[in-house]
Amino acid sequence: MSEPRRLPPRSTQDFAPQAGDDSIEQGKRLIRVADDKGLSLAQKIANQFYLLSWKTPIHGRKLKGKYPLKLLAVPDDAIPGDRRAGAAIRTGYFLMRGQKLPIDTLDFTRLSIGQSFADYLHSFRWLRDLAGSASREQGAPIAESVMRKWLSAHHETPSEPAWRADNAGWRLLFWTAHAPLILSSSDLVYRSLVLNCIARTARHLDRSADKAPMGLPRLVAWCGIVAASLLIPGGGPRKLFGEAGLKRAIDTGFHADGGIVSRSPLAQTEAVMLLSMLRAVYDVRRETPPACLIDGLTRAVPALLGLTHGDGGLGSWQGAGAIAPDMVAAVIEASRVRTRPLRQARDWGYQRLAAGATVLQIDAAPPPVARLAEAGCASTGAIEISDGPLRLIVNCGGAALEGAWIPRDLAQGLRTTAAHSTLVLNDSNSTALLPDGTLGKGVTEVELNRQELDNGSRLDLSHDGYVRRMGYVHRRLLLMSGDGKEIRGEDMLTPAERRRKPSKQPVQLRFHLAPGVEPTLTADNMGALLRIDLGPLWQFRAGAGLLTVEDSLWVDGDGRPHPTRQLVVTAEALPGGSNIGWIFKRVG
Repeated sequence: MSEPRRLPPRSTQDFAPQAGDDSIEQGKRLIRVADDKGLSLAQKIANQFYLLSWKTPIHGRKLKGKYPLKLLAVPDDAIPGDRRAGAAIRTGYFLMRGQKLPIDTLDFTRLSIGQSFADYLHSFRWLRDLAGSASREQGAPIAESVMRKWLSAHHETPSEPAWRADNAGWRLLFWTAHAPLILSSSDLVYRSLVLNCIARTARHLDRSADKAPMGLPRLVAWCGIVAASLLIPGGGPRKLFGEAGLKRAIDTGFHADGGIVSRSPLAQTEAVMLLSMLRAVYDVRRETPPACLIDGLTRAVPALLGLTHGDGGLGSWQGAGAIAPDMVAAVIEASRVRTRPLRQARDWGYQRLAAGATVLQIDAAPPPVARLAEAGCASTGAIEISDGPLRLIVNCGGAALEGAWIPRDLAQGLRTTAAHSTLVLNDSNSTALLPDGTLGKGVTEVELNRQELDNGSRLDLSHDGYVRRMGYVHRRLLLMSGDGKEIRGEDMLTPAERRRKPSKQPVQLRFHLAPGVEPTLTADNMGALLRIDLGPLWQFRAGAGLLTVEDSLWVDGDGRPHPTRQLVVTAEALPGGSNIGWIFKRVG
């Protein structure tokens, strides 16, 4: 990957309301506020008292009239927007995952759309899409009209989801990064209202950030606070307060190996993008980012890269679709972290075996706890395989991408064990999915042993997801050859200790094929040839059971499902234990 281009701090207008001429001066440098370096002991003590008064009426009274209302800088947003969504906005409607919403009739007090679409609007993420497909002159009138609608509905009375901490945090970041789109008006009353709302959003986050759910939502809220401290005058105490909260959010939101606690590649991508946006705020103010921010990025990027396939896109895990390679590349470039993919993320729960052109990804951990993930999946033990830029074995994915193409019922089905490339016992999930959509009992413990051998890699994992209900431990053994052209596996079901003897149960071993992979069964129904469109030929062979081919689907990063096929090996689990061996071999 090429080195990211180094941009100078972005210069723009002073966005404070002015008397008289209110035209935009091109290239005018924004004001910098002095920091507290070189303060005397007495001044430092005074600052500590000021910090203690933070979030109290004392602070508001001390600020009154002291600082002009303005933005001190406009940070750069290095992530490209969705040009298709931006073009739709210019045409007159918002577009998200196949759903459309006209702008002219938009009423923020009555949004009859799903949560993801509503969050897209309330977070003002659409400003990035608009900026990517329109010039400032073309986009500003549209952005201002939507901004007026939102302010009319929400600037006076905070309510959810508009003022939910994560939406407020994203909104502050996108408002400031794309300020020229929402603050180019000559209407001084409107501009003052926008700037007041930016300040009010920061105060709201001061009170609510630590109440946000742990993980990405809390991290977004604290990033918003820190960004406000650097971009709004008088932010010294808020910066101290915000950086302390940011460190806590990073420490609790990421595992030690850099993986986010929700275990979602989508959330991991968002987190890297978020921290990169905050780093851009420090850059534009010419300030040094705190060590926790740099450390967070340094750990999160290798973990994210660990779930990339040969095409550079992400695997389909924990509700995420297959995020496209260009988006992953843009996020990594914005992070400025250059590193190798993390092969063993024991805390985050993913393992990566790579040899030759072959990449094998494994879910080697229990699902996330319900309060940390809305679309957690019962996917323990599942695998994905790619050969160079072409995918061979996938998971369905997309449970977190509800929209016009994926209704709620289908999204729930995509969370099941059967929607993943692993063993399914008695048509049951390894971790229960409850009627309210949360995850129930199931996998609580995963044992893992990995070895790097002279002739390849060996990974042995087992989980207890079926022990409590059926008395079986599921163990999966995986071996990859040194050249990556052969992947051997064995799925074993053994009676659990201290449990009564389990009964005979039906077993299905599922391998979902990527789009463009065409299977042809052998005459004995024990194997299949797998032709990858414009790619190599692979062979699959099962050591037991009956092999059939069934319909399946695969969800891309936009939430659009694509029809595909799956290999299904049907067998039985016997009370004394049973096993099914299998092999994928590259033959052409």
